[in-house]
Amino acid sequence: MRSDAGAVPAELVELTLRIGDPARDLVSLAEGNTSTVADGELVVKASGARMDRAKPEDFVVVDLDAAARVLGDPRATQDELSALLAVADDPRGRRASIETLVHVAAVHAGGATWVAHTHPTAIVGLVSIVEGERLWQAPLFPDEAVVVGRPAWVDYHEPGLALGRAVARSITEHAERHGAPPRLVLLGNHGMVALGRSPEEVEAVTAMAVKAARTRALAHAVGTPRYLDAAGGNALASRADEVARRALLAGKTV
Repeated sequence: MRSDAGAVPAELVELTLRIGDPARDLVSLAEGNTSTVADGELVVKASGARMDRAKPEDFVVVDLDAAARVLGDPRATQDELSALLAVADDPRGRRASIETLVHVAAVHAGGATWVAHTHPTAIVGLVSIVEGERLWQAPLFPDEAVVVGRPAWVDYHEPGLALGRAVARSITEHAERHGAPPRLVLLGNHGMVALGRSPEEVEAVTAMAVKAARTRALAHAVGTPRYLDAAGGNALASRADEVARRALLAGKTV
């Protein structure tokens, strides 16, 4: 791994600063991380760097193929991962985030080129209860179905090798079951991961997932939530006009 500020896309720094804004309550202190694929390598936030103060120097360039080999090797150990993530000859002792393999899983298993992993209070609260997974069985409102879609779920795993492997399995199983990888992965007792093909897309998925969490909390506080029919939600999300609107939200031309 290496530190190379010149290889860090400006869009990644800008996305990180927006998501790290304390007013949005998506992360606290040095929580969370962002990444993108650039020239076949993964550029990911360094461990311990704050998102709300992100600079190009706060990112690490990761050998994507080497990281994918560790992710897929059942004999690999946490110590091997830690050695892989270290930046060679860096006097500051910087290293890529311990959650780098979550990003690698999103790229290799999920086809993402942009990833945002955050710990929004609204999300963490709902993934830290026994009923957490069941709360996301179907969407509650149309824009949740269109922007977020059906999320994948991962039970709590220790950050690092175990979590990366669990996320890869969940994304793969979701794609096999539903015909497409998820745009949102919910991490039990931890947070969320937004997958996309542009910074606008992962930011849109993050924002709508947080609204979906707050809506669930409010609905449960005052009554019994009435979920949208799962088939109807899928049909809505697949409708041509909604596909076009989702593309515009993701910063794509239609």
